[in-house]
Amino acid sequence: MKLSRNDACWCGSGLKYKKCHEMFDEKIEAIRRQRHVVPSHDIIKNKRQIELIKDSAKINIEVLDYVAENIKAGMATEEIDHMVYEKTIAMGGIPAPLHFEGYPKSVCTSVNEQVCHGIPSRNDILKDGDIINVDVSTNKNGYFSDSSRMFLIGEVSEEKKKLVQITKECVELGLKEVKPWGFLGDVGSVVHDHAFENGYTVVREIGGHGIGLAFHEEPWVGYNTKPGTKMLMVPGMIFTIEPMVNMGKADIYVDEDNGWTVYTADGKPSAQWEIQVLVTENGAEVISY
Repeated sequence: MKLSRNDACWCGSGLKYKKCHEMFDEKIEAIRRQRHVVPSHDIIKNKRQIELIKDSAKINIEVLDYVAENIKAGMATEEIDHMVYEKTIAMGGIPAPLHFEGYPKSVCTSVNEQVCHGIPSRNDILKDGDIINVDVSTNKNGYFSDSSRMFLIGEVSEEKKKLVQITKECVELGLKEVKPWGFLGDVGSVVHDHAFENGYTVVREIGGHGIGLAFHEEPWVGYNTKPGTKMLMVPGMIFTIEPMVNMGKADIYVDEDNGWTVYTADGKPSAQWEIQVLVTENGAEVISY
């Protein structure tokens, strides 16, 4: 329904539309007419929602810090799952992955050639030389946060160290492109180019996502894109930047037995860092990392 200028603004501010988001919406509409993809109101967060999402993110960050303090060689990935569950619950949150679309655990632990969605197990023991992505997601009172980190276990090869470092640089370069009135294609383009320049590939089928009022929202954030394409970024949007960078080819497959864990098709290592980002009036703010 189209609002009149004197109606209450759709954002819940209590202000009249003409004093709040009317000019904002007119700018979006002008860009839409240029045949760009633009965000709908339901993925633009208001001030109160942003505050509550940040509260969730505080738990997410602290849980990842706790993992960082305790992860080590000889530890089963099942132990990481227990740490994440207990710490999240103790802080008043709920692990968002637990039972999400049937996922059986509280965290994803992806080791070496596992690209993402690795399921913790008492049989998977971390050993010297492994690299592992620990992907933590938190639901606090219906508000969601999500970020992941890479960990090097013991003495890791220079090859793997470089992969992990370049992947982190990809995220940092992507973050610099998060600007109001820019496009998600700008983010994906620099991520892809930096990985490619260093001899790596970026997974095509899996990417970042909107998040905040649900675990997964629009937009989908891909990393094989061109500048000036994909969805327009505007203040109040929240999404993840989480490229999965492969040492070998970009091809992947899903474990047929558990239906979740994604592997590189050529068996070479993969790395992923994930941050949760808020688009602001002036640029971007990292909410969870």
